[in-house]
Amino acid sequence: MYQKVITYHRENNEELSIRELLKKWLIPKKWQHFFRIQQDVLINGKYNSFNTIVHDNDVVTLNFNFPPRTEQHYLPGHDPVDVVYEDNDIIVVNKMAGKKTHPNKADEDDSLMNDVEAYLKNGHPYMVHRIDMETSGLVLISKTPYLVPIFNRQLSSKTLHREYLALVNLDAPIDNKGTIDLPIGQDPTDVRKRMVTSDGLNAITKYEVLKKNSDFALLQLNLLTGRTHQLRVHLAHNHWPIVNDPLYNSHTKTGNLSLFAHKLAFKQPFSDKTKIIQAKISKNMYNLICADLKATKKLT
Repeated sequence: MYQKVITYHRENNEELSIRELLKKWLIPKKWQHFFRIQQDVLINGKYNSFNTIVHDNDVVTLNFNFPPRTEQHYLPGHDPVDVVYEDNDIIVVNKMAGKKTHPNKADEDDSLMNDVEAYLKNGHPYMVHRIDMETSGLVLISKTPYLVPIFNRQLSSKTLHREYLALVNLDAPIDNKGTIDLPIGQDPTDVRKRMVTSDGLNAITKYEVLKKNSDFALLQLNLLTGRTHQLRVHLAHNHWPIVNDPLYNSHTKTGNLSLFAHKLAFKQPFSDKTKIIQAKISKNMYNLICADLKATKKLT
């Protein structure tokens, strides 16, 4: 059983019932039902009706005494894990380029999730989101399956933000900032690839130019949706392919894909607090950016 004990701090003079508080915390309706019929929500150690108002500094205990939605475990991996942040419930790791986020088959042991499985020793990782195999950067992983639906709702409501840095070839002019709103679907000529297509899934990317010269630009990118290869497809479609992209860039490759998930912002579960986590780019990508842009100012 997973148990969470929270000291509730009222925000903006709100007066919320237990039912309203669980809704605010993005707990699924089915789980709210289990909490109620099993009397597994305690206020200061006692069960109360769901219409009871929760007061400032009340201690709320949630006993998740029911099966989670998923319980997938992984074989232990072999590579060390670059941990950027960790607490009792989550771990944020900096994935290297060239490593899959998760295995495609049960007998695989060479993905990030396999490595985190080995790192946790007495626990298991549960995937919240993923990034492409060629992409490096931050990945948020839950240590309990009970937080995954909550983070999924944050993804849907855009309270979980992912921000990227990308070095691109400028094969066409680029504005200093903009929004790319183009649907993405499967490329019928290559099962590995996606493409902009009128009957594809809605996909929106925001970008801002941080530095540029006549040939290259360093972009800050924000995902408003999470389609496969979204950033790579959107940028390539606009003739700004990401440097060293093996699928969408025809320029000569000189190293790993220059796309880095450098920032995560999300609501801490059962709280109004926003957690912001950032990571530094690898030395190789930093050197590539400096060489191509002839940058002298340190990038952070």
